[in-house]
Amino acid sequence: MAIFEVEPGAPLMGEAVIHPAKNAALPVIAASLLTADTLVVPDMPDLTDVQSMCELLVACGATVERDGASMALSARQLTPPASAAMMRWTRASALIMGPMLARLGYARITMPGGCAIGQRPIDLHLKGMAALGAEVTTRQGFIELHGTLRGAVVYLDLPSVGATENIMMAATLADGVTRIENAAKEPEVVDLAHCLNAMGALVHGAGTATIVVRGVESLHGATHQPIPDRIEAGTLCCAAAAAGGNILLRNARPEQMRALLFKLQESGTTVSEFPGGLRIRGKAKWPMEIRTLSYPGFPTDMQAPMMVVACVTPGTSVFLETIFENRFMHVPELIRMGASIRVEDRVAVIEGGYRLQGADVRCPDLRSGAALLLAGLTADGITRVEDGAGHIDRGYVRLEETLSALGAKVRRL
Repeated sequence: MAIFEVEPGAPLMGEAVIHPAKNAALPVIAASLLTADTLVVPDMPDLTDVQSMCELLVACGATVERDGASMALSARQLTPPASAAMMRWTRASALIMGPMLARLGYARITMPGGCAIGQRPIDLHLKGMAALGAEVTTRQGFIELHGTLRGAVVYLDLPSVGATENIMMAATLADGVTRIENAAKEPEVVDLAHCLNAMGALVHGAGTATIVVRGVESLHGATHQPIPDRIEAGTLCCAAAAAGGNILLRNARPEQMRALLFKLQESGTTVSEFPGGLRIRGKAKWPMEIRTLSYPGFPTDMQAPMMVVACVTPGTSVFLETIFENRFMHVPELIRMGASIRVEDRVAVIEGGYRLQGADVRCPDLRSGAALLLAGLTADGITRVEDGAGHIDRGYVRLEETLSALGAKVRRL
């Protein structure tokens, strides 16, 4: 459990280095199960989700060695995890399904955990494995998969990132060629493909709607560095747009953040790009219309932080959440701080321009927790954010320290 105390202060100034992305690191950890050799990650983010995923790998017989930021993963001995509870720690635990099945011909998982932001079933993962030749059965709360995998055409009803990654990993050791159609295009999918190819896989088309994987007999060890976290970078962009300031974000990749950056520019914030990062200056002046979509659309993970910007920007802003049905859990907490927000189904209407008031609020999920810290930067008085489940540490590396380095008054109690 963590409690963060936030006080309003001067506009944010200075620079921050963006950490490796959680959503890129977790599938790379899972990919290490595809080989008996060692996969080295030179800079692994220090996140509780990463810790949970590594503990799951150890339960599968793998070894995890960390030396500072560097991590070495080796799965010479591999067995399905016996504990169902361990797989409920993080949703990314489902990603061991594809590598386990490909390497052993058998996988045993339970329904994964994560934030309660809506229904996130793994049926597309299972349909993909079945299309590759796996037999899927459910018994005693576990899902078991058996079979020798063979190449096939897999069509995803929705461009699910997790399903795309799981099927892509499974297909690397399948017999023949696999085509994944309506695949997710997120940068993290592309990053995983780069990792797999460095391990000897033959993956083509990542970043497009069709990914082609030609199966090989085995993969080998490699060194791979996950991409910088576009959501961390976006959260800091929203912090500057809400509180004002002039901040430099090193390692940020603007080309992966187009939808957010365009919306910030439309709101009156100045965005400057340069090789190796970007700069955010000024404060949002005009209201916005946001519609969350799969990449390259506006990311659902940025909806809550951007709503804080809308709360302190004069005018009426409208947010439409199309990805998850329960992703407005931050709204009651923002209203507690004095925000004027109306929600009907998946639409939120924000009457912005009112000064928020410090209050004791609760962190309902990962991105909402970050948004509440940002709201505290703009509020009169002290805001205390109670994060009983440790959501913020799942996806941000010591976010309070990053904000404090930019001049914010945030501390962990």
